[in-house]
Amino acid sequence: MPEMYSKWVACWGNATSITDRKEATYAKDLTLRYPIRACFSGNKLRFHFSNLTGTEPVTISEAYVAKAAHSPATSTQFINGAQSTASETCAAHLDTAQSEYAPVAITFGGRTSGTIPAGEEILSDEIAFDVTAGETLDVSLYFAGFTQMNAGTAITGPLSGGKYSYGNFAKSATLPDDLTRKTNWIYFLNTVDILTEEKNFALVCFGDSITAQDWPDYLTLRCAREGFNNVAIIRRAVSGTRILREYSCITYAAYGLKGATRFPIEMNVAGARAVIVQHGINDIIHPVGVEVNRFRPWSDMPTADDLINGVRSLYIMHARKLGLKVYSGTLLPIYGWRTYNENRDIIRMAFNQWLRTAPEFDGCVDFDKAVRGHENPKAFSSGFDSGDHLHPSARAYEAMAECVPEKLLT
Repeated sequence: MPEMYSKWVACWGNATSITDRKEATYAKDLTLRYPIRACFSGNKLRFHFSNLTGTEPVTISEAYVAKAAHSPATSTQFINGAQSTASETCAAHLDTAQSEYAPVAITFGGRTSGTIPAGEEILSDEIAFDVTAGETLDVSLYFAGFTQMNAGTAITGPLSGGKYSYGNFAKSATLPDDLTRKTNWIYFLNTVDILTEEKNFALVCFGDSITAQDWPDYLTLRCAREGFNNVAIIRRAVSGTRILREYSCITYAAYGLKGATRFPIEMNVAGARAVIVQHGINDIIHPVGVEVNRFRPWSDMPTADDLINGVRSLYIMHARKLGLKVYSGTLLPIYGWRTYNENRDIIRMAFNQWLRTAPEFDGCVDFDKAVRGHENPKAFSSGFDSGDHLHPSARAYEAMAECVPEKLLT
């Protein structure tokens, strides 16, 4: 092993939650493929797989990693902010791509298949695999038998998403158009670690739908563009989650686990130095009373002190035990959201004030200040509202990424 590669660091990661409960919860004879942008160079990989929210064991029949067809072109387009893939512009070279495609088996105790027990996570064997920073890797999983698709997370952004195909195409350079669709659900694949240089590290972004959407991807692109080459942005976010409570009904099951349960599990990140916590808005906006929604009683409504004590006891204390620095992320405007009222905003602003000034943090990433309006700071700035008055637009997500202080990236 070259002496320069001596440290395991997570180079890609997501949370694992309960998938949206639809009529069909099982799949069979299915290939999943997820593109992973390698932010570091290294010579070994290992893969974390999670069935944390599953109630049945899941067997991965085959798993492979390969350098994506036309990987250098793909990575260059991502860095430049383009979302088109090289395959869309290089269709004439598919035969060449297939001949150059070299998938390497991901193994589990030396076996080419692995079973993830219900409610657990597993780690693959370490595999030798030379990686150059900026390359895109395909991680392909094949499930031959009936598989409970209960553990996964929906994410978005210019670097996020994958594809699924009916049939076994895990070793194919290209997936058949007629049997393939895009998906933003990441099933089972939880984290990818790379054996890399000692100077490299991971920054964890922890939160809810705001973080499950685009700003961590834009932060990755910013790092590539501005030369912050030693940091990986690891996303640990689930839409709908709250700090203090979780739902027990299938209608809101996909909103996931509460903070007390999530945080210790999701901070299992190799090479992590710090975490940005941007969480709590769902605690404020969800309660509407049982006469409106039986699963959202007014008794769930927190005070600002409830949120403060939750972050202090659930997040900060655990992060300190792990030796992590902790940065707060302020909550974004909610003016115009369907459950908005002045009392909710008073709670948000009081919580934000604590997030900005509390000595328990190593600093604050003031997302609220980056996206709020000048004339009406309770609302998004012009062009920064996605339209629902809760989630930012693409421009606003870019602004969030830009406001992360450089000291977190160096």
